[in-house]
Amino acid sequence: MKRAIPVLVLTAVGLVPLWRYEPSTDPAPTTQAVAPAPSASSGSSALVIEGSVVTTEKGPVQVEVTFEGDRIASVRMLRQPDHPQTAAAVPKLIEGTLQAQSADVDTVSGATITSEGYRESLQAALDAKGA
Repeated sequence: MKRAIPVLVLTAVGLVPLWRYEPSTDPAPTTQAVAPAPSASSGSSALVIEGSVVTTEKGPVQVEVTFEGDRIASVRMLRQPDHPQTAAAVPKLIEGTLQAQSADVDTVSGATITSEGYRESLQAALDAKGA
């Protein structure tokens, strides 16, 4: 009987997170079928292209890439999940892109879903520039 009360209390405490868990309504990441259109910024030789919006379990991801010639000059997140791990991952993803000059960037630990969405949106922007 001495063990029964702590066992019941700890079992109830362990089950509370399971009862409060709300699964995602979107079972898998998808990409919207809207093709991004290249747009030149005014008064400079830079070309700014938006990647496609990638819907992930954590939220939408979209990048904007600025090209100077064939070089990726900068990357900016237009949409990103509101999550602390995403906020920490974005600078690493952008830095990796600028170093690699491609969408071949490493996944950031703890932000796998955002990293995959980032690469997909970035690749869409790179493909739009090539078209």
